[in-house]
Amino acid sequence: MKVRVKFFSIAKDLAGVEETVVEIPSESSAGAVLDQLIARNPRFVDWKPSLRLAVNQEYVRNEHLLRENDEVAVIPPVSGG
Repeated sequence: MKVRVKFFSIAKDLAGVEETVVEIPSESSAGAVLDQLIARNPRFVDWKPSLRLAVNQEYVRNEHLLRENDEVAVIPPVSGG
């Protein structure tokens, strides 16, 4: 199945794009998308513990199961003041 992946902040810099489409097996989790991104681009591995995932604009755990055409956002830690 295909899911659309959007990158924000440093994740966008690491990916080199704002958005991409990833093909994953049916019944894959959000974490599987992150694992595939790391396999494609090992620069993500150092950020893996800090990255949050959102599916269809809602934060999810890595175990969240995806459906065809879901939108997965890769969000690094955010600070402000």
